[in-house]
Amino acid sequence: MDKHYLTPLFSPESIVVFAGKVDDPATQTTQGKALHHALRAQRYSGTLTFLDIHTSGTLAELAQTRADLAIIALPPQDLAAALEVAGRMACRAALVISSGIDVDKAAELKRIAHREGVHLLGPNGLGLQRPQLQLNASAAGPLAKAGSLALVSQSGALTSSILDWASNNGVGFSSVVSLGPNTSVDIAQVLDFLANDAQTQSIVVYLEGISNARRFMSALRSAANAKPVVVLKAGRKPAGNEAAQTHSGAIVGSDDVFDAALRRAGAVRVRSFVQLFSAAKCLASRYRPVGRRLAIVTNGGGPGVLAADWVNEIFLHLGKLSPESVRALRPLLPELASLSDLIDLSEEATPEHYRVAIEAACKDRQVDGVLAIYSPKVGADPSEVARALVEVKRSMGKPLLSCWMGDTSVVMARSILNEAAIPSFRTPEAAVGAFGNIASFYQNQQLLLQTPPPLSALAKPDIEGARLVIESVLAERRNVLTEMESKTLLASFHIPVTKTILARSAHEAMMIATQLGFPVALKIDSPDISHKSDVQGVALNIMNGATARDTYTDMVQRVTRLQPNARINGVTVQNMASARRGREIYIGLVTDDPFGPVIAFGAGGTMIELIDDRAMELPPLNQFLARRLIERSRVAETLGEWRGASAVNMDALEQVLLRVSEMVCELPQLREMDINPIIVDESGAVAVDARIVIGHAPQAVNGRANNYNHLAILPYPARYEHVWPQRGGGEYTVRPIHPDDADMLQDLMHHLSSESRYFRFVSSIVELPPSMLARFTLIDYDREMALVAVFKERVAGPDGEILETKRIVGVSRYITNPDQSSCEFALVVADDFNGKGLGSRLMQSIMDVAREKGLTEMDGLVLANNPAMIKLMKGLGFGVKPFAEDPDFKLVTHAL
Repeated sequence: MDKHYLTPLFSPESIVVFAGKVDDPATQTTQGKALHHALRAQRYSGTLTFLDIHTSGTLAELAQTRADLAIIALPPQDLAAALEVAGRMACRAALVISSGIDVDKAAELKRIAHREGVHLLGPNGLGLQRPQLQLNASAAGPLAKAGSLALVSQSGALTSSILDWASNNGVGFSSVVSLGPNTSVDIAQVLDFLANDAQTQSIVVYLEGISNARRFMSALRSAANAKPVVVLKAGRKPAGNEAAQTHSGAIVGSDDVFDAALRRAGAVRVRSFVQLFSAAKCLASRYRPVGRRLAIVTNGGGPGVLAADWVNEIFLHLGKLSPESVRALRPLLPELASLSDLIDLSEEATPEHYRVAIEAACKDRQVDGVLAIYSPKVGADPSEVARALVEVKRSMGKPLLSCWMGDTSVVMARSILNEAAIPSFRTPEAAVGAFGNIASFYQNQQLLLQTPPPLSALAKPDIEGARLVIESVLAERRNVLTEMESKTLLASFHIPVTKTILARSAHEAMMIATQLGFPVALKIDSPDISHKSDVQGVALNIMNGATARDTYTDMVQRVTRLQPNARINGVTVQNMASARRGREIYIGLVTDDPFGPVIAFGAGGTMIELIDDRAMELPPLNQFLARRLIERSRVAETLGEWRGASAVNMDALEQVLLRVSEMVCELPQLREMDINPIIVDESGAVAVDARIVIGHAPQAVNGRANNYNHLAILPYPARYEHVWPQRGGGEYTVRPIHPDDADMLQDLMHHLSSESRYFRFVSSIVELPPSMLARFTLIDYDREMALVAVFKERVAGPDGEILETKRIVGVSRYITNPDQSSCEFALVVADDFNGKGLGSRLMQSIMDVAREKGLTEMDGLVLANNPAMIKLMKGLGFGVKPFAEDPDFKLVTHAL
């Protein structure tokens, strides 16, 4: 039960192959012929059996054979029969290598696989490679060189191209997986396996589309949390949505949303095939940059300047040596060397000069990575300089990239660099771009670690009141809220709005304006007009009652003439925002297919489409994410002290974003939203205008009115937090785990007895490795759950003062099994808390969560020599029976 459920597919010990008779066109496809050759070209480490469903015996005889994996490369009419045979042979996984299989045939294969309990990869893909197992189950060409990089591709042609390129660039792979359309095992499941695969240190993905955003984001976040993931996506769509009814819907395109999703998942996106190759080179070298400061070591000023220009172009920082490093390095370099910005060694640079310069940059704390550029010089040997880099790389802890310019004279040098796994590029721009892409991984990891709850710590909103407004609008069969209704919704979530009153006649407009106080603004109120300015439906700075009356009449007549079919409710009257030097901001919401609601931020006002300033983030937000969202917009440059205006109140602006995030989480009916403009200055922020589009909420899952199923990222489930009394006095808090618990979880591990550690991990492990600690603390609350018991205690400080500390004293967790109906649990309790009822409480709490999720059974493995755990399980109603695969364990199960 500790093996991944796709282990039979990717690490099979035995394989049966259905690929037809060799050289028989009736039974063998082009892919089958290629598969025969690929499998036999090297010695596979497991057992390999070739069968023909037409001539190898009866169905009953074939079923006597047993294998982990069935590989099927047959004509379309034989695929279903072969898959059924694989099921009867107890194969736990099947790989169908084929092309041109339509949706109906693929669905039939998926039904057979589900019925037989087989994990099916395919059809319409080129198969897979596992070089370290000497397994080439593909029609993608020769087996790749073994390495630590995994390739997952939704294009067969691109898979073959990358493998061909890799063979000449010293790049090896742990796995190569080709996924075609309509495959049963999808990209999310493959990523989930690779996240847990010890052979894989980094992942490159070529993506054309996804079918389930929640599953994709879950798997991608899990993978990117454990190792770098670089994604190239094809099919970028132009920004815009023809059906949009708000500014946000009009200027936000699906490609922008995909960018936001990848950032939030902690992955890095590249935008070209060349960049993908560049990233693959860096990942194959296992580089892990933790910053954006790149030092450039060069023997020519021109190439160095080109590299520095590109550093600025892609928002990296030029890594400069500290004064101490400069003083130490200067005597070791040629007299003409320059160390002011670039580390320019001059044309007199020797291999030794490169070595000492790179070593100095590596040791400098102001540098995160080094790019060595070499331009051919008469009488110099490029290969000797390359060997100097190979030597210095052995002791480097920072990324080292190279750019050997030219062609004929540097071929041998590039070969030396490739063999040493030093990424080599032909141009300075390509090298800098590769560092930039991988450096983005660190930045995006900070976004990945954010796990906000659906509601912030601000004052509780009136969620029920907001829902009543939405229900009344839907009851009238409307989808677009009026300005009054939109502002009511905002006010329910404590977003400041200008006081707005609807006038239904010119006389009412005059009286309302006089009572509010001048100046006022008048705006047409119509559910059929998306953009009021387009029909001259906005009048500002009205200074007296008579003008308000006349403006009302003129506006209604003008709008009626321009939009004769529009329903006009009247004209809203509101105070003009008082901020003289306020900035106009917009905050919006758009619903994307497939990622769901996305929050947009940028410059507001009437020229919003022309300015086209948008930064995007997937909800939910916290203060860190809100601040980063603001920083990514172009308007952010104007929010500080700007042209004589004071800096705006950033806290107020961030609070509006947090409130919008709350609205998106708690109101699944929202489809589009414009808050434009929001006037923000040093005193605060106020929404001047708003327009909201709604629809019916998605159907509730498991009976819950709001399980946040409309979001691509599940919020932190704060509702599971409870305080419980401790047997013998005191209390502890049981709550879901989050990434900030890593140190406390490691501390629990350190203080467990060796027996407790062995009972939990079935090993003598003393400390959780960083990858395991990350996997245990950053979880996908949709498919798994971990509850921690946190105990507060008072201890004496170094000066005798009393300090309150927190420690994790127990953890219960489950992860959903592939059948999506059952789950496997684990439990550990601190030794000094045994016998206090904590284990029972943690198990009951985790069972309640699993039950609420709709799971029907919980199971786990307990060591047979752990009587205390077995007694606890029996007391909770678990059935206990022998585990057929290993007599040292007991299988415990409980129906939920």
